[in-house]
Amino acid sequence: MATRRLALLIEYEGTAYAGFQIQATEPTIQGELEEALYKFTGEEIRVRGASRTDSGAHATGQVVDFESASRHSTETFIRALNHYLPYDIRVLEARQVPGAFHSRRDAVSRTYRYSILNRPRPSALFRQHHCWIPTPLNIEEMNVAAQHLIGIHDFRPFAPGHPEDRSSVRQVYRWEVATAPEDKSLLIIECEANGFMQRQIRRTNAVLVETGKGNLPADSVKAILDEGRNSNGKVNIDAIPSLPAKGLCLLEVKYPNPW
Repeated sequence: MATRRLALLIEYEGTAYAGFQIQATEPTIQGELEEALYKFTGEEIRVRGASRTDSGAHATGQVVDFESASRHSTETFIRALNHYLPYDIRVLEARQVPGAFHSRRDAVSRTYRYSILNRPRPSALFRQHHCWIPTPLNIEEMNVAAQHLIGIHDFRPFAPGHPEDRSSVRQVYRWEVATAPEDKSLLIIECEANGFMQRQIRRTNAVLVETGKGNLPADSVKAILDEGRNSNGKVNIDAIPSLPAKGLCLLEVKYPNPW
């Protein structure tokens, strides 16, 4: 039977999941999507995503694609999948796309947001989606440091565990720090690049936070990129733990043409 390729725009609250990529023993976003597709179509479908979000991270703009022989309309796919999916995963849009479409390889950029609650006391409402940092942060210094990330660099120092035989060069288009207009205690760090490695964003933002606390100079990011994580330079990045995944959210995936 002839198949067609479909793409979905999905959002999820990732607290209960061990990331996007399917695992044998842990619940994942990919696993839940494939189970819902099986219940709806009766087909064993392999889903691929634009970005493999970390365990506990969230998304409002993840894109996935898959092949199916089902002739149901895209609107029916949305309704049916949202029926079978758990409450914390939702399909927002569905479209038929060219057979050669690849949600990961065809993407030209991905935009992530990291959310920080910067006030003396924690929050009952933001605990699942914000990293609480009670120490006041200097946003101006953080932005100065972030500007060193713009451009094409080898980001291996910020991605511990990245395979040695795989490229760690990425192009960053922007990396910005700002306060939310509605609440100055809410800090937003947004970054856009052609791709990110596992834990790269959380480790990089941890360095920016240490800069904001006054523990590192604003040129520390440049020093890390120049010297590498195994150097005897002035910044020991291994001593800076990554920020928790709960503050991370995939906002958008861009393509050359509207997917």
